[in-house]
Amino acid sequence: MIPRYSLPDMARLFTDEARLASWLEVELLATEGWAEVGALPAEAAAAVRKRAPEVTAGLVAAVAERERVTDHDVAAFVDVVQEAIGQPEGSWLHYGLTSSDVVDTALCATLVRAADLLVEASSALVAVLKRRAAEHIDTVMVGRTHGMQAEPTSFGAKLALWCLQADRDRRRLRSARAAVAVGKLSGAVGTYSNIDPRVEEHVCRALGLEPVPATQVIARDRHAELLYACASAGATVETIATEIRHLARSEVGEAEEPFGAGQKGSSAMP
Repeated sequence: MIPRYSLPDMARLFTDEARLASWLEVELLATEGWAEVGALPAEAAAAVRKRAPEVTAGLVAAVAERERVTDHDVAAFVDVVQEAIGQPEGSWLHYGLTSSDVVDTALCATLVRAADLLVEASSALVAVLKRRAAEHIDTVMVGRTHGMQAEPTSFGAKLALWCLQADRDRRRLRSARAAVAVGKLSGAVGTYSNIDPRVEEHVCRALGLEPVPATQVIARDRHAELLYACASAGATVETIATEIRHLARSEVGEAEEPFGAGQKGSSAMP
């Protein structure tokens, strides 16, 4: 992500450290799930979690180095973590799982957290637009069609329409969040041939996800729904920004963007 245009809370979700930490949590929960169904001693599962390495830049580098040998990201990750845990307990890590059990479930957990941030920001936008629309309900301004002056309108009406659009975006984001709040630990082709469905239930419950039928992967229409919701919200923000930019033009001068102390809008202009 580009630091200048990334909010810290969102950016932190998509670092390499965060990605591998999510993988590790799925792996540890799965090991504990096996203990819960009686497939391994609870003491072994506890040892796996206790000895699991902290996901640092050093671990990320170690996994990348191992991947040069395995040419497989998840296999490299499992090798490094199993070595850190030690044997025999380390052999229970990734037991019965395929790569997408870990990657897809971890990604959905991350996308849920990202969607929560977007819904929170969307709610703040709806609230401020609603408040400002009420404040400017009687602020008369020129209405335009095709960029040409037309009948009068009010700035409050413009803000109210933006508010309604932002609220629709929020509804789409909430729906998309629900669509990606799922997980699967059902094996290479989704048939539970090497894993107890109760392990899947244990992991998903701990992560706040719903187990869903799947093949090797979680169906991508869920991700596409979230992508569209993000695109729609982005289009709304672009619409608002473009209109404010137009209204702030020197020859229009009907609105202006606030500037902080010391802020500059150009490296060439004063």
